[in-house]
Amino acid sequence: MNPRVQADEAEVGRWLRNFATSHAKREDSRIEAEVRAVQGPESRTYELSLVLGAQGGAPVSVRLGAVSYVEVAEGRTRLDWCATQARRIRQAARDLSGLTRADESRPA
Repeated sequence: MNPRVQADEAEVGRWLRNFATSHAKREDSRIEAEVRAVQGPESRTYELSLVLGAQGGAPVSVRLGAVSYVEVAEGRTRLDWCATQARRIRQAARDLSGLTRADESRPA
């Protein structure tokens, strides 16, 4: 994306969800990313979570934290920022997938 092209808050939120989903699915295809926009006093913030639907039970999720609109809008054009976020998302996805695998292997 061209850093000079402006993007509204909805578009930046969609970009974040797609980015997180694509990296999480590299670890476990069952994982989805959820982005919840929260309007703060000064700007919008995105709450990012990964969710894995546990078979036969409630979905399991992990919250990755909040990122500001400005951070995502500016960071999405920088390779180093994207690489750092991708590593963080993939590690959280591996952890989430490992948690559910451990639950599945327990005797009933």
